[in-house]
Amino acid sequence: MSQTQPGTAARPDLPADFLLGAATSAYQIEGAVDEDGRTPSIWDTFCRTPGRISDGDTGDVAVDHYHRWPEDVALMADLGLQAYRFSVSWPRVQPTGRGPAVQRGLDFYRALVDALLERGITPWLTLYHWDLPQELEGDPATGGAGWPERATAERFAEYAVLVAEALGDRVEHWTTLNEPWCSAFLGYGSGVHAPGRTDHVAALRAAHHLNLAHGLATQALRANLPGRAKVGISLNPAAVRARSDTTADLDARRRVEALSNGVFEGPLLHGAYPEDLIADTDHLTDWSFVKDGDLAAVHQPLDALGVNYYTPTLVSAVPEGAAADRRDGHGQGEQTPWPGADRVAFHQPPGPLTAMGWSVDATGLRDVLRRLAKEAAGVPLYVTENGMARDDRPAADGSVHDPERVAYLHDHLAEVARARAEGVDVRGYFLWSLLDNFEWAYGYGKRFGAVHVDYETQRRTPKTSARWYAELIRTRRLPPVD
Repeated sequence: MSQTQPGTAARPDLPADFLLGAATSAYQIEGAVDEDGRTPSIWDTFCRTPGRISDGDTGDVAVDHYHRWPEDVALMADLGLQAYRFSVSWPRVQPTGRGPAVQRGLDFYRALVDALLERGITPWLTLYHWDLPQELEGDPATGGAGWPERATAERFAEYAVLVAEALGDRVEHWTTLNEPWCSAFLGYGSGVHAPGRTDHVAALRAAHHLNLAHGLATQALRANLPGRAKVGISLNPAAVRARSDTTADLDARRRVEALSNGVFEGPLLHGAYPEDLIADTDHLTDWSFVKDGDLAAVHQPLDALGVNYYTPTLVSAVPEGAAADRRDGHGQGEQTPWPGADRVAFHQPPGPLTAMGWSVDATGLRDVLRRLAKEAAGVPLYVTENGMARDDRPAADGSVHDPERVAYLHDHLAEVARARAEGVDVRGYFLWSLLDNFEWAYGYGKRFGAVHVDYETQRRTPKTSARWYAELIRTRRLPPVD
């Protein structure tokens, strides 16, 4: 079912230079968690903590991409992907988060990049997609270390240099961090992501040190790859909507925008944290962990700003005397990831739902792109993740039909095209995800892939959405929705 609004002029064309690709992340697809020198990440540890992951699943095997990558690259070529966005596993390259690289780990990425280039697929490398080496996190029983400590940002810059030295002659597009909001606020605030800590001050400290890690790594990449590295970051900016136009509901929206968008966009794009964010959280911290020179280090010119979008966020003020609904769609737990937002209630937006329980509303993507076109004026935008979870089951003949995902992709890409027509400088789109995979705390129960994976046999089967996307890439026009 298409969600395109009646009477809205369709603009289905995408120019030849508009990049169309797909995305994955290391821990979700690679498996081989103890091979060739790789040591545990915080997600390996989190998966082994009882009750953390649905059905007790782990990423130990995932979809075995570490061994099956030639087959997966062939799939990409068959679909006509112009670019492939993947992440490097930090503990596979630098097992302790310190010291020299493990060449066997780097060899895997060297071979992958070479194969992509041979097929005419542009590699888009993400340095960090949540798999912090466990040794940098330390022992949770003693409070842990990890992203709340600035040393982790310094280690990240050193790791960036190791990857740049190995792949910088072949990789031009670099993303420092993927969705640092999730790393900070789901990992250290609500605890529904690794490492599973529930400390709002630690979450704010982690957010700042992730910002600092981006800045230090950007400087390191450009110093080691002068004139070659195009460096960006992928955020998951929220399309926050107030349930009404009352003063209280509009203030609830402001609070959530500061904690979801301003905490990263402020220092990255403007060199300062928003004043209202500081005021909203001053009962928790004085922000003394922001040291002299930090904001200048964070505020580096961006060659690209990645936008990950799935669903809008609907909020209101909490009625006087009522308890806030802490279930905001970002995790299963009751602990809110939003420090200082206890006066905010989250609501289910209208519209059909994905298997994640997320409302389908493509207009939120255009809203985000239009806002960022002003906020990040002059910075090219790329949609680096967009897709839907669905309960995909093979038919009797083995084919996998996913018409709802086709409609989802159609409507979101139509909104991207409309944003372009309005003058937004958005230059590419990466479907999430190429393959069904390990979906973090949900284990293998949620399927986002355009390619179906039988987790018992590891057989890959392109779904209807994969063929639809291949047709879009070939023709540059949105195919019709059945």
